[in-house]
Amino acid sequence: MQTSSAPAPGAEPAWRRRGRAARSRRGGSRGCGTPPRTSASRRPPTPSPCTRPGPCWRRGTWTATSTCTRTPAPRGRTGSSGLRGITSSRAGMWPSPRTGRDKSIHILTVEEGRLETRFPKAHSSALNCVLPIDNHVFATGDDGGALKVWDLRKGDAILEGRQQEEYISAMAVDGNGKILLTASGDGTLGVFNVKRRRFELLSEPQNGDLTSVVLLKRGKKVACGSSEGTIYLFNWDGFGAASDRFALRAESVDCMVPITDSIVCVGSLDGVIRAVNILPNRVLGCVGQHLGEPIEQLAVAPGGQLLASCAHDQKVKFWDVSALGGLVVDDYRKKKKKGGPLRALSGKAVGSGEDFFADLRDGDEPEAAAGSDSDGSD
Repeated sequence: MQTSSAPAPGAEPAWRRRGRAARSRRGGSRGCGTPPRTSASRRPPTPSPCTRPGPCWRRGTWTATSTCTRTPAPRGRTGSSGLRGITSSRAGMWPSPRTGRDKSIHILTVEEGRLETRFPKAHSSALNCVLPIDNHVFATGDDGGALKVWDLRKGDAILEGRQQEEYISAMAVDGNGKILLTASGDGTLGVFNVKRRRFELLSEPQNGDLTSVVLLKRGKKVACGSSEGTIYLFNWDGFGAASDRFALRAESVDCMVPITDSIVCVGSLDGVIRAVNILPNRVLGCVGQHLGEPIEQLAVAPGGQLLASCAHDQKVKFWDVSALGGLVVDDYRKKKKKGGPLRALSGKAVGSGEDFFADLRDGDEPEAAAGSDSDGSD
């Protein structure tokens, strides 16, 4: 009769020997890209909060840290699920929703980084954007064109819709939290009534993907950026068709944020951040740039004095936009030299981004710098 004996001190445990043998049979090891099969890989992925350097809003101020979560990789995969979107409430007082490729939503406290609520498999497709509506309600859009509005008090979605065929790229809501606008990759603008929990209408498709949407003129105008480098304008009471459009000399309009009631800052594929006045439509100049790198996102600090930008160069830059509030745009269109460098609107801007030494030229530089890269609208 055989009796089991305890392993000698310092001997390798049996479970570790079996794991090493299983990895050898699969032809891999820790260095071949196949993670070891441990108890952690057999358990369902659970988020663990961590703090990484980056920008976020905290109680109405700009801080130097942001809160995110990393999800352990499931068996057979390495790395973690991508962070597709993160935002905070307008007052910075309630937990921040975070979305990712794992189709789940994580609600975290900004101050402590503590996980408050998790909605696993919230969408059938990977989430692409998130927008807070009030202190308890927020909206999410995914890559398949689906929209969901969530209520933290009920712990579930209170509005669902899939009227758009492509990904939801951006969302905006009016000051009363009633009308929700969604820009989509199919070129349409969707209108949803959050209070009545229903879909209202869909605009006619525009040329290219709609990549951004903002409210201007005290909520009477809606501006949408497109992948074709055009800004489409809609009247608040006429979402069916665009009332005007303004073509920029830019490869695309990837993101857009309002600075004043008439001026927006636009990030483009060429890495230039342009200040654009809406009605009358003018390109005012260049606020800043990530030379040669597409702009991913723009954000304005409370008070509208600072603009933050991030791009594919993995840098977050800050630009002084306090002077934009005092600019006065004349309705009269002056004849300007087309194709000239953009006017530098900040000390760090280097013209159009295509000519690095444009601001060092002598002679008629001020006149050329005042030229817009586009002055036409339909």
